[in-house]
Amino acid sequence: MIRIGTRKSELALWQAKQVKTALQSQGHPAELVLIESNGDLDLTQPLYTMGIQGIFTKSLDTALLNNKIDVAVHSLKDVPTLLAEEIEIKAVLSRGNPWDAMVYNTAFKSWKSQSSIGTGSLRRKAQWLRKYPKHQVENLRGNVQKRLEKLNHSDWSGAVFAQAGLERLNLLHNHHEVLDWMIPAPAQGIVGIACLKTNKQIGAVLEKINCTETAYCAEIERTFLNTLEGGCTAPIGAYAYLERDTLFFWGGLFSLDGSRALVHKEQISLNKSKGFGIKKAQEILSKGGKELMQQIKSQL
Repeated sequence: MIRIGTRKSELALWQAKQVKTALQSQGHPAELVLIESNGDLDLTQPLYTMGIQGIFTKSLDTALLNNKIDVAVHSLKDVPTLLAEEIEIKAVLSRGNPWDAMVYNTAFKSWKSQSSIGTGSLRRKAQWLRKYPKHQVENLRGNVQKRLEKLNHSDWSGAVFAQAGLERLNLLHNHHEVLDWMIPAPAQGIVGIACLKTNKQIGAVLEKINCTETAYCAEIERTFLNTLEGGCTAPIGAYAYLERDTLFFWGGLFSLDGSRALVHKEQISLNKSKGFGIKKAQEILSKGGKELMQQIKSQL
């Protein structure tokens, strides 16, 4: 029996059940093991003040290292680019929707010059303020349902969510707008599956359910993030996708208030794309990104 570690939120359970189904389809019995995370316990403090790295993954990492579970299921965008030495992301499922969506308050009628929106993400906040510099951005934490409830009990105009999460929980109703102008978080919409490097048997099983195209794009996005030294919450976006033999990439680094942006958009032949995420990050760092990252770190 393969023990699948997961957080307790409804979205985390949805993801873990997808992994369980994939494993069972390969003939491997599996069960869910629920683990509490520090990120779930504290719903008031902004993420960027909570120690950043792995706030939603540390508890699952600990369970893996203590042999309480065999695999850990994550939203890959929440996983630090530098993992514990003994742990690796061995597989990813086929990517869901990568985009962010603005969900409007049920009382929303029209945007005002100084409207307020909710998000706990510095990336979303920076890009929103770049487009709407007079708007106010309020901190919004909690699972998807709690955030929707808080939105509709607020005087905000709307709040930004990952579209994939809303779709997976059947919560994407008509009162929303897809923000296809906003660069997604690296690996947004991707379910990642971790195991111990030493567990070769589990590793071989996970390789059979791995989506290689999604894994390739995730690697480009996450190496872009890692090279910029962004951790999981700096205002950094990255999105890569494949069409036939071409890789399309869109990445950016933003100041906290959105007033500065270093954005790169390019397409390249797939056979020339090795290390592409690292190269694009290095270009951004050489064109003012290094100084901007230092400024961001000093402000957090």
